[in-house]
Amino acid sequence: MKILEWFIALHPIAQALLATLFTWGVTAFGASMVFFFKSLNRRVLDGMLGFAAGVMTAASFWSLLAPAIDLSRELGIIVWIPPVVGFLAGGVFLRVVDRILPHLHLGEPVEQAEGIKTTWKKSVLLILAITLHNIPEGLAVGVAFGAVAANIPGAGIPAAIALALGIGLQNFPEGAAVSVPLRREGLSRKKAFFFGQLSGIVEPIAGVAGAALALSMRDVLPYALSFAAGAMIFVVVEEVIPESQANGNAHIATLGAMLGFAVMMALDVGLADLPIFQ
Repeated sequence: MKILEWFIALHPIAQALLATLFTWGVTAFGASMVFFFKSLNRRVLDGMLGFAAGVMTAASFWSLLAPAIDLSRELGIIVWIPPVVGFLAGGVFLRVVDRILPHLHLGEPVEQAEGIKTTWKKSVLLILAITLHNIPEGLAVGVAFGAVAANIPGAGIPAAIALALGIGLQNFPEGAAVSVPLRREGLSRKKAFFFGQLSGIVEPIAGVAGAALALSMRDVLPYALSFAAGAMIFVVVEEVIPESQANGNAHIATLGAMLGFAVMMALDVGLADLPIFQ
């Protein structure tokens, strides 16, 4: 409890940095599975990817869109405009990056790499695919902590912490999904782990940037919160769900998504009722 009190007393940018260092650490923990397994059971991996999709979907509403709607109302803006514009802008931004950045989705041959054509190795393309996932996740955590300091209605430390915990939980399968295939590609366990955890390094960078933006530009916060939500939903629909259901494990992936959504919802609602936040 003392650690939590210490964390709450920190500057929002420091909170965002520590929270995204945590999410990066969970990515590294997932990547460490390469020291124990040369391959992962596909059913288990698809269930974990489904879980990640559920967490990201729930987080997009409770931790990002709901505060954006409340703030729009407080600022006297037409309530639906900032959430809709920001949400769609987040999706468009990720689509543009998706078309430009060379990357390869899990389980696909290198010939199906997306983005600008390149001669980069399959291992590099796999790393870039997960790195692309992590940009909106880090941004979302940073903006959430910045929104608390900006006294945004509907935003609170419990919701921001819940978002960081939820993103951290779903980063575990992402870390494993990078490192284990890299091991199969011929890299040593140490190199596969190094590159697996490296895919999460963008989260602290995006987290600090998101918190700084939220603190310095309160009027654009409804758009920033919704932008992060739209970017995460784009990743969920474009990549995470299709990857989880591409191997005949749709039922397991769906159950994983339901569980992930429920866990994120419980975190967001349950943390707010702890005595320390009253």
